Amino acid sequence: QGTGQKAVELTKILEAVAHEAQIKIVPVVQAVDVKEIVASTTLEVWTQKVDAVEFGAHTGSIVPEAVLEDGAVGTFLNHSEMKFVNFEELAKASDRAKSAGLKTLIFANDIAELKNITSLSPTYLAYEPAELVGSSTVSVSTAKPEVIKEAAEVAKLAGIPLIVGAGIRTADDVKKSLELGAVGFAVASSIVISSDPRTAILELIEGFK
Repeated sequence: QGTGQKAVELTKILEAVAHEAQIKIVPVVQAVDVKEIVASTTLEVWTQKVDAVEFGAHTGSIVPEAVLEDGAVGTFLNHSEMKFVNFEELAKASDRAKSAGLKTLIFANDIAELKNITSLSPTYLAYEPAELVGSSTVSVSTAKPEVIKEAAEVAKLAGIPLIVGAGIRTADDVKKSLELGAVGFAVASSIVISSDPRTAILELIEGFK
């Protein structure tokens, strides 16, 4: 549902909703789809990852400059489904992405990791407990509201906007997270696998009102 032509179709829905609701929506796509998605939308497009590599002998790696050339504006880093092996590799990837000219959103699974990530000065911090990623029954705002509040305090102290993810699927999830200090949301399954993505997005946006 989130690659190739289906990704293009979903992005068109996202763009229509973004214009209608006047809410910033950023499609974050696979590197192989960046160029096609960018050509099909006026939205800011990000890629789901880049690697901590430069041009050279790195077969299969995603070079930051390559997705930038294709039109990507930013990149996710350190998502729970694509964690770096250690902080040093994450720091290197962050440096490479920023030196190429990409914005960065770096994920943390807990407060300790979030605090470490502030030293990398990403464009956005993201708190997303791994055990709730993709959940269709429990959201981070329901299961760990106190941690969102703590994460928001860490982000505010660092002067970096906080994004929240993991199981976000209702307007109440959005509203509660905003009240706790988040400014935006990383949402995947609740939209991508929905039988009616437009309605699902509009329902989430109600939480901003």
